[in-house]
Amino acid sequence: MLKIGSHVSMSGKEMLLGSVKEAVSYGANTFMFYTGAPQNTARKPVSQLRVEEAKEYMKEHHISIDDVVVHAPYIINLANTVKPETYELAVRFLKEEIARCEEIGVSRLVLHPGSHVKAGDEAGLKQIVKGLNEVLREDQKVHIALETMAGKGSEMGRTFDQIQYMIENTKHSSLLGVCLDTCHIHDAGYDLTHFDDILEEFDQKIGLDRLLVVHVNDSKNERGAHKDRHENIGYGYIGFETLNQIVHHPKLKDVPKILETPYIDGKAPYREEIEMFMHQTFNSGLK
Repeated sequence: MLKIGSHVSMSGKEMLLGSVKEAVSYGANTFMFYTGAPQNTARKPVSQLRVEEAKEYMKEHHISIDDVVVHAPYIINLANTVKPETYELAVRFLKEEIARCEEIGVSRLVLHPGSHVKAGDEAGLKQIVKGLNEVLREDQKVHIALETMAGKGSEMGRTFDQIQYMIENTKHSSLLGVCLDTCHIHDAGYDLTHFDDILEEFDQKIGLDRLLVVHVNDSKNERGAHKDRHENIGYGYIGFETLNQIVHHPKLKDVPKILETPYIDGKAPYREEIEMFMHQTFNSGLK
């Protein structure tokens, strides 16, 4: 069965239970959430997130906790060598985020590798490795999925070579995987119409067994723009046909696919987009 869902919110009184209900309303069998606001470090104790009720609801609707994804907040920047306080916050908060995932029972944590803030790629890569070495514990169950990035500004992770360096130079590398974002790698310059070639390069440099999550997004920009602006499925420069082939690629059948496309007129498009992939037919009436 196709494992597909979207990112969902977690707020109000129902907390994680509400997240699961939202995912189910979209016809999803997986989902991704933030343990709090993605832009800050404010977090409620896990005891207040209604985790057990959420897990019961997941069981009733055939969603496995093993397929659920947490996304670390954007404020974590392990690549920063310019401001020690920014790096120290990133290390401390990432440790806390891993602990929250373990308490909830989620094993996939997506992380933006970070930005070197004009210090250069080499300095940024070494700082990310340093941070991962401080954060990862040999006995932890949570795997960090380093996200492929579009390369805007001084973003790290815009090539498979950079991701390969991070993994190969981290002590507990078995705890590292990858989140492949279709919009990001398109904007970074990869030609998704040759996806088999991309997977072959990925396998050679990183290993397909490390592919833990796929973010499925169309792009508002031409290939190689390095801008990172998500578009609704079928309305961007990647297109439905190419994304549909990726979503249904046999080598990715066990990997959770997560939609992060823009809301349309204030409404989530995920039910319609999931149906498009389930039926493998583009819905031109989405917008």
